[in-house]
Amino acid sequence: MIFITAKFRIRPEDADAWPEISRSFTEATRAEPGCLWFDWSRSLDDPAEYVLVEAFRDDDAASAHVTSDHFHAAQKELPPHLAETPRIVNATVPQDDWSELGELAVRARS
Repeated sequence: MIFITAKFRIRPEDADAWPEISRSFTEATRAEPGCLWFDWSRSLDDPAEYVLVEAFRDDDAASAHVTSDHFHAAQKELPPHLAETPRIVNATVPQDDWSELGELAVRARS
């Protein structure tokens, strides 16, 4: 799978509205057949920073994402709300879902 994490610094005046600002892009991406997940989180340390964790089935799915109409629309609609260019980590990993974090395994409670 193609695993991507990106940090978005949002203009402070738009930070609270970011979930709504990015909603159509998020919903359209989640509906793509090759999208495994597309999840936003807000930083606990910086309320103007959102972290996007996304994954696509393979290179073809990732390519379909960046060539989609909704991606091109987001390239025009989202930057006016950004404080800086997002930073990204993009990797291909040999799995297709989340693995358990064994070091913090939750044991059955009696």
